[in-house]
Amino acid sequence: MSAAAPKPRLKTSAMIASIAAEGQLTRSAPFGHALVELARNRPEVVGMTADLGKYTDLHLFAKEYPARYYQMGMAEQLLMGAAAGMAHEGAQPFVTTYAVFAARRAYDFIHQAIAEDNLDVKIVCALPGLTTGYGPSHQAAEDLALFRAMPNLTVIDPCDATEIEQMVPAIADHRGPVYARLLRGNVPVVLDEYDYRFELGKAKLLRDGAEVLIISSGIMTMRALETAKALAADRVDVGVLHVPTIKPLDTLTLLREARRSGRLVVVAENHTVIGGLGEAVAAVLLTNGVTPPFRQIGLPDAFLDAGALPTLHDRYGISTEAMCDTIKGWLR
Repeated sequence: MSAAAPKPRLKTSAMIASIAAEGQLTRSAPFGHALVELARNRPEVVGMTADLGKYTDLHLFAKEYPARYYQMGMAEQLLMGAAAGMAHEGAQPFVTTYAVFAARRAYDFIHQAIAEDNLDVKIVCALPGLTTGYGPSHQAAEDLALFRAMPNLTVIDPCDATEIEQMVPAIADHRGPVYARLLRGNVPVVLDEYDYRFELGKAKLLRDGAEVLIISSGIMTMRALETAKALAADRVDVGVLHVPTIKPLDTLTLLREARRSGRLVVVAENHTVIGGLGEAVAAVLLTNGVTPPFRQIGLPDAFLDAGALPTLHDRYGISTEAMCDTIKGWLR
């Protein structure tokens, strides 16, 4: 048998590469385009950022509506305080920054100025989880755990370009603060083939399977679907339940699917295994007396390495290949 071909040497640019596979269908800046479209008939919508308009696709909004765009400089705490003030005056701010800056640098300002008053501010943050190779300063591996704990806050982790486009008007219609993870730039298109429609607070079974159920959010739903297709070649029948709304959880759907006997339940998330979707699902199941075989795929409770994204995804077990190997090992 011939040896496997060596993997190509990755360049430094792979630290910030798109998560889309080579040749995968993508759409450019779905959040920016969706927000521009939303704002056409909603004069109360304003765009606000902290020196990251170009890197959160908000530059499209700035070009279309310059009088409704507020660039606050590198001052995330000021950004959140100003957004609260705008909301008090009747505006609906869509606020962008990196997830690390919202979760760690501005958390108290979101808590006190926005969430406590239940203000209509939408916080949409790029570089969630392990979607950058720039190390712990930019990797928001714990944002969902932090924001799940904040009262009044709705928390969303969208999968792809389609879901981001559908999410924007949905969260605009929801009155109250929202934290949403953002995939920026050229974003994969995954859910179109599943006739998918985003609904706030609803989980959707994208693929049924008799042996394994993967419960996932964000980019891990893309990985879960890839894993299910790959394992089908090994005659392993894998279902995928997509959970875009992390808070509030769709407990009815989770319980319905987890109650089906004979399946290994695996929660896959682009987040530390501490305090995220996995532990949230486990709490729902246990408190309702549902106890299937249960496993987690997620990032470790550690400061992650810097490096090329494909290498890091393999290292931390969230690539498709790593997920396939892990699940086959559990089934043995």
